[in-house]
Amino acid sequence: MLLVLACLACACALEVRAAWAQTPLLQPTTRTPALPAESPSRRTDVLAAIGDSFKLLAIEHVIRISFQEKTRNELAGAFFSDYRRSVRVPKQWEDTDAWYVNYVGHPIHGAAAGYNWLDHGPDGAVPFGRSPRYWSAKGRATAWAAAYSLQFEIGPLSEASIGNVGMRPETTGWVDHVVTPVGALGLMVAEDALDRYFVEWVEARVRNRVLSASLRIIFNPARTLSNGASGRAPWHRDGRPLR
Repeated sequence: MLLVLACLACACALEVRAAWAQTPLLQPTTRTPALPAESPSRRTDVLAAIGDSFKLLAIEHVIRISFQEKTRNELAGAFFSDYRRSVRVPKQWEDTDAWYVNYVGHPIHGAAAGYNWLDHGPDGAVPFGRSPRYWSAKGRATAWAAAYSLQFEIGPLSEASIGNVGMRPETTGWVDHVVTPVGALGLMVAEDALDRYFVEWVEARVRNRVLSASLRIIFNPARTLSNGASGRAPWHRDGRPLR
């Protein structure tokens, strides 16, 4: 009898959990959202994360070549010797780029790389909150963003090799190496919080696909860029199709 009651209790608990997960309305913010079940056998698909990061890198370099005349002008010449001369240890903080490039653009592209990592791991769907899983996942994503940034600055497929940024000493600085990963962490956390407490709140009350898609794009620019690099709709969210 105890075994039967235990089975019935477990079944009821599973039914309640399933109904809770499928409800279209937001849960009260006072309740702690259920975390995705941990799967010891599932690990981050590093090769898939690398693949999406290369797609993101291709998008960024196409934009640079398309809109920056100085980049196109440096495409001529001896590749390896010019690349070697462009890689250097910065001697100052700034790098002659505009403030919005260093303090807005670089955090966005770093956060997009971080989302590329999270999309292929077991903790990418962990909701914003104080849980150790959320913050450890964001820490690993930040490390990935730092590695992506280093490659973007001085790697084989970088600003140094494509456009020879750094050949002139004043065009390289520590700002990108520091602001990109630090800003990426702050932006990922901010976007997750906005998505959970504002975008989802609006979606629960206003059923308009155009509005929902617009809010997702506007308030999550890094996630939008990551989605584009992954071949998904800019407004894509796992488990949250537009209604």
